[in-house]
Amino acid sequence: MKRRTLIATAVAAAAAISGSVALADDWRPERPMTMIIGFAPGGSTDIQGRVLARVLEEHWGQPVNVVNQPGGGGAVALTRFLTAEPDGHTFMFGVMLGLTFTPIVQEVEYDIDDFRYAGTMVGGQFGVVTRGDAPFETFEELIAYGRENPMTYAQQLPMDQTIMEIIAEQEGIDLAIVPTGGGGGMAPLVLGGEVDFAFSGGTHAQYTPTDEMRVLAFLTRDRSPFYPDVPTLQELGYPYAMDDFRSFFLPGGTPDEIVSAFEDAARMAAENPAFVEVTVDNTLHPIVFMDAAETEATIREIRAANEALMSD
Repeated sequence: MKRRTLIATAVAAAAAISGSVALADDWRPERPMTMIIGFAPGGSTDIQGRVLARVLEEHWGQPVNVVNQPGGGGAVALTRFLTAEPDGHTFMFGVMLGLTFTPIVQEVEYDIDDFRYAGTMVGGQFGVVTRGDAPFETFEELIAYGRENPMTYAQQLPMDQTIMEIIAEQEGIDLAIVPTGGGGGMAPLVLGGEVDFAFSGGTHAQYTPTDEMRVLAFLTRDRSPFYPDVPTLQELGYPYAMDDFRSFFLPGGTPDEIVSAFEDAARMAAENPAFVEVTVDNTLHPIVFMDAAETEATIREIRAANEALMSD
């Protein structure tokens, strides 16, 4: 895979735009559009998506209405998306885990072949977080604390819950799971001390600068460039990883010309100053552009890796 990764400021992105090639615009929307986000308002996907909606409005000259459909780490939104018209006016800005992991551990009504994929803009920053004044400062200290005390964990996705339950069983921790609909639901639970630790898809970026939250470990294969001193679970000896990206999903049967138009829009957004600023500087995610073909290939690659992991 040849992903083009950019960690930049909005100023650098503006320079990139000035030298970019004009994008194809064979297809354009004819009426207001709907962007579906499979998480509750207030999380990093939602924050990025709302800025992206404004960028697309400027790009296409049509209003873009954001609709949040939280549940199941995107599974609820994907299930409802099955009935969307394949005319480009309803699309998803979503994470891949609803396709790469959820169908492995629970029965769903959809699969990869039910949708089309039109480009990727953002890389994942999945982490394990706790409040700033928690009685542990590292993941190893969390494990030691958990062996002596019952713990509560705020999940967002089937995969992060599965990984934490496996680790808890392995380490002899009495773990209670608290479901949330996204980062907007997770943050008050952590900050208020209602849970001991939690999964974060990026919402922690709003709270780590003020030491209100601490990242204990990352679930991605590689360390975050924004938190270079924080280890991954794999570095800590746990053979689990959650690689993910945020992409455009379209209904199955969407014509190629519409897929191409969204691919161009993804390329444009990856260089748009406002979107780069909210992604990189605000929510601390890397810009990662992949075209439509690479986006679909990446989904299938991660799915195969997760199936192999869960079969062990």
